[in-house]
Amino acid sequence: MISYTIYINEATTQWVTFVHGAGGSSSIWFRQIREFQKHFNVLLLDLRGHGNSNQTGYKNPFQKKYTFKSIAQDVVEVLDHLNIQSSHFVGISLGTIVIRQLAEMHPERVKSMIMGGAILKMNFRSQILMRLGNIFKYILPYLVLYRFFAFIIMPKDNHKQSRVLFINEAKKLYQKEFIKWFKLTAEINPVLKWFRQVELNIPTLYIMGEEDYMFLPSVKKVVEAHYKTAKLYVIEKCGHVVNVEQPNIFNAQVIHFLKLQN
Repeated sequence: MISYTIYINEATTQWVTFVHGAGGSSSIWFRQIREFQKHFNVLLLDLRGHGNSNQTGYKNPFQKKYTFKSIAQDVVEVLDHLNIQSSHFVGISLGTIVIRQLAEMHPERVKSMIMGGAILKMNFRSQILMRLGNIFKYILPYLVLYRFFAFIIMPKDNHKQSRVLFINEAKKLYQKEFIKWFKLTAEINPVLKWFRQVELNIPTLYIMGEEDYMFLPSVKKVVEAHYKTAKLYVIEKCGHVVNVEQPNIFNAQVIHFLKLQN
């Protein structure tokens, strides 16, 4: 089972589950824990191979091919273990894909979805990045590739904190683990196409930075199409990792949205 941490609020039965992106860990939510614990029980996860879910810490490491379904099932396993029947979910970057996959598989477990820095379509630039990564993933040290990707996705000076945080977390990965996650890109386009086409009956808040040039345009289009369930909040002067760059705005908007769902 993947590693998790819980923060209990005895005054409520409501849960919020946080899902980080590729190369990160549950530590990226350090600016959310205090505020969210005032209102909810909080569950933080380390996806397989990340943070404390590092392979070397398990007697039965994750040997099978990584798919978004198997990664989402890792999350369900934790929910079952903790007897959490349903939860609100907050994700960032690739974590939003995991949440959307989980909602596809088990919609009854997902009360609402908060999609920060959501990835809904790989634009031309991001597809070129993926192709370059596939060419060099066995040649270059993964941290060289990761630093390059981080700079392309988060290029501005005000994105530096997010870049540094994710690079530092990525150092805890291993080359083989990075390659397993990178191979997920082979299935990402058909998965995202399906997600764009199908609107689930689950309240969804997309919270994006206005400087998230690679992913914001496609999110705007999906929110227009999924108007029955989806809302969009754009944070000014903010890049991809909205919870790190603008934590106060992120926390206020997300908590307000979640309270409307109860």
